Amino acid sequence: KLDGNLTSLVCKILGCKGFYFRALTCLSTLCVSSTVSMFLNTLTPKFYVALTGTSSLISGLILIFEWWYFRKYGTSFIEQVSVSHLRPLLGGVDSSSPSNSNTSNGEADSNRQSVSECKVWRNPLNLFRGAEYNRYTWVTGREPLTYYDMNLSAQDHQTFFTCDSDHLRPADAIMQKAWRERNPQARISAAHEALELEDCATAYILLAEEEATTIMEAERLFKQALKAGESCYRRSQQLQHHGTQYEAQHRRDTNVLVYIKRRLAMCSRKLGRTREAVKMMRDLMKEFPLLSMFNIHENLLESLLELQNYADVQAVLAKYDDISLPKSATICYTAALLKARAVSDKFSPEAASRRGLSTAEMNAVEAIHRAVEFNPHVPKYLLEMKSLILPPEHILKRGDSEAIAYAFFHLQHWKRVEGALNLLHCTWEGTFRMIPYPLEKGHLFYPYPICTETADRELLPTVFHEVSVYPKKELPFFILFTAGLCSFTAMLALLTHQFPELMGVFAKAVSTHTHTHTHTHTHTHTLSI
Repeated sequence: KLDGNLTSLVCKILGCKGFYFRALTCLSTLCVSSTVSMFLNTLTPKFYVALTGTSSLISGLILIFEWWYFRKYGTSFIEQVSVSHLRPLLGGVDSSSPSNSNTSNGEADSNRQSVSECKVWRNPLNLFRGAEYNRYTWVTGREPLTYYDMNLSAQDHQTFFTCDSDHLRPADAIMQKAWRERNPQARISAAHEALELEDCATAYILLAEEEATTIMEAERLFKQALKAGESCYRRSQQLQHHGTQYEAQHRRDTNVLVYIKRRLAMCSRKLGRTREAVKMMRDLMKEFPLLSMFNIHENLLESLLELQNYADVQAVLAKYDDISLPKSATICYTAALLKARAVSDKFSPEAASRRGLSTAEMNAVEAIHRAVEFNPHVPKYLLEMKSLILPPEHILKRGDSEAIAYAFFHLQHWKRVEGALNLLHCTWEGTFRMIPYPLEKGHLFYPYPICTETADRELLPTVFHEVSVYPKKELPFFILFTAGLCSFTAMLALLTHQFPELMGVFAKAVSTHTHTHTHTHTHTHTLSI
């Protein structure tokens, strides 16, 4: 009985202490609220000016530092600190592990070697001026070729189709002047004048390129050029060792013969005789194996893809996708297409996210990343996010001009492989998370040239085409947030400086509303007690 009385007494004492403790807490909260209210009422407008000005200055300094850090390292300093230091402390796991490259050290070293950044190459699949480019002009009234591009072609013609001994043959002397003419009609007239003197291979070439209005007509003229070119080649081949003059003439005749045979193969390809075109290209590559500068293998790859002869495509890639040979969009994207072809028909992003990528899928994704790093402009054309135009006669590797030239001829091959474009769509943007920043660095290739945009604007008709530029990294969230905060506080500082009384009343109204809300909450809590 005594133990029971003591127990009830202790419970009453503890209950009273708990009540007094809660009551003291509520009273202290009310005292703090009244103190804050008195403090806010005694503030002058100068305080608000100083407060907003200081906030604007601090946020501006943070913005400047964030922007500098982003320009130098490609990421936000706040994000990097939160991911690298705070997230592990909170138990998170950093999922952004560096990607493994399956390329050998030899290829990486070769790709990073010093190269000419903006070397312009002859487009291996360039169209015919008379039968294709001019027809576009007749229909649309637009010029598909820029003056800079055509001027480069004129220089190529003078380099490959003329030599110092042209004055010995009257027809060649006329053609030497014809290649320098800017007026197309003057060139065509000069070619006809040369043919009146003798069968001149280069005169037939000019007429086939610029006067013929159909591919069949161009093929007929090239066949006539082939007869004349072969006789000149045989004649100069016998005299090539008789002096430097004859050696230069033989080199010119070789260039003429290779050009004619290549264009004849392209005529066959355009006229639907693809197997015949493949045979002509293979024979040409066997006959002149050292003339790799003409990139005839790219014509061969396109024709083999049209035949869907993927085994032969792989064999050609194995020969030309080598560390010692220059890369191209055709090489990289064809390799990616073959890897994608093995898995694209069954690829599903949802399934891949659940179970992870298989070895074959990983190989395909890595091949796509490799191709996109080499030329990041191609996917937008293959995915038809950007309109195609007629390809120029010259291309800049890794530039927009090369992307247009590749997609113009290879889009149909990607569409033919089921699911290939879907795989490309799901994976191509991941490339830019792998490439180190800034652009002076690279991952699988040497750094992306910074001058491609300028050169592409010279090669492409910017009147009706918007030149694609290297994809820029998006600004991190904290830079945008800091910029907004800086702008907001700067605006508040300006308004407070101009209208101190009005902004003081506004600030007191906001603080009073906050105080009233806090007091109501405290009163409700007291009543509940």
